[in-house]
Amino acid sequence: MALRVPRPSPKLWLLLILLVVGGILALFEARDPRLPGPVPRDDAGEPDYYLEGVSLTRFDASGTPYQRLDTPRLVHTPEDDVTRTQTPVARLHDNQGRIWFSHSDTGILGPGGKHLILEGNARLNSPGEGWQLDTEVLHVDTDTGHAWSDTPALLQQPPQYVRGERFDAWINENRMRLTDNVRGFHPPEGQEEQAP
Repeated sequence: MALRVPRPSPKLWLLLILLVVGGILALFEARDPRLPGPVPRDDAGEPDYYLEGVSLTRFDASGTPYQRLDTPRLVHTPEDDVTRTQTPVARLHDNQGRIWFSHSDTGILGPGGKHLILEGNARLNSPGEGWQLDTEVLHVDTDTGHAWSDTPALLQQPPQYVRGERFDAWINENRMRLTDNVRGFHPPEGQEEQAP
């Protein structure tokens, strides 16, 4: 005597098919890197726009580029007219057409785009000479070309380096200054490099 197993109903088959298709769609959506992340929320309010994979270039009155900011994510809040960025890379053009590179963990572009603040592992590289500044917070006035830091700074061109509590650079004048508790290492020719 054979035992008969009841046949599943069409409703059960339809439910199983929908679950399988839903699972496959969920996998595709989770793996698609083109989909935007969640809408960011901030103390400054809800953003009016956010962009991913952005290159922002600013031009002067004559149409010459003087600032470029590349970031994987940019968020603008209209309440304070501030643009916040993740891992920004900034290119600042000086009056001689040279490009100063800087980057950090996060960045804030103030109202009107005139004040850039790079926070967390901020770095500024001068063109040509090989000088590099490392600090925690770097401010840049994009109109005047003045970059400064009120946090301890390390200015280096291996094998020499100088540390100070405050840093100023005027990129259009090719001039830098370290102040307050300045200490440095300048080896004589042929001496091995020491770690800063």
